[in-house]
Amino acid sequence: MPPLLFYLLALITLGFGLMVVTGRNPVTCALSLAGSFTGLAALFLSLDAYFIGIIQILVYAGAVMVLFLFIIMLLDIKHEEGKKLNVAPIVSGILVAVLVVAQICAVVASSKITGKNAQNTPLQMTEAAGKLERASLATINHDLKEGTLPDVKLIGFTLFDQYGFHLQVIGLLLLVGTVGVVVLSKRERSGAP
Repeated sequence: MPPLLFYLLALITLGFGLMVVTGRNPVTCALSLAGSFTGLAALFLSLDAYFIGIIQILVYAGAVMVLFLFIIMLLDIKHEEGKKLNVAPIVSGILVAVLVVAQICAVVASSKITGKNAQNTPLQMTEAAGKLERASLATINHDLKEGTLPDVKLIGFTLFDQYGFHLQVIGLLLLVGTVGVVVLSKRERSGAP
């Protein structure tokens, strides 16, 4: 990927992300978030992570943003009024951001993660996968012997084997949140004159 294209996609992603935070209209903020998700998906695609890029578009820029827009329009949130700036939270937020960046830089500098790449780091199955029958992992083991990276198979296996309960809890929380918005919306409309 040419560096100019990377910087352009990163600028698009960060620009839309800034619009999400600074926008006053909730619909504009939600659409800016969709633009930021799309720029992030383009960055994933440029790194040859096609599965994650496509999922970014389908799940986040598609389904989640439709849910956000549905909830925003259902609640009929109005334009936010301008508020007086409070200096203390702004300064403390900047200080926390600088500390987090410094901590990340220190951890990366002290680790040997920068010397690792896909060519010199072997892909190893987890201990949980080793305890399962090898017949259920035949296609993954075949791909590993061939030297290819079966990213979709490994992501699916990890997601539904190790994090199946967590996935169900997140789905339930999204359902409860959507039902709560509908209930609150109906209560406000019935109480309005």
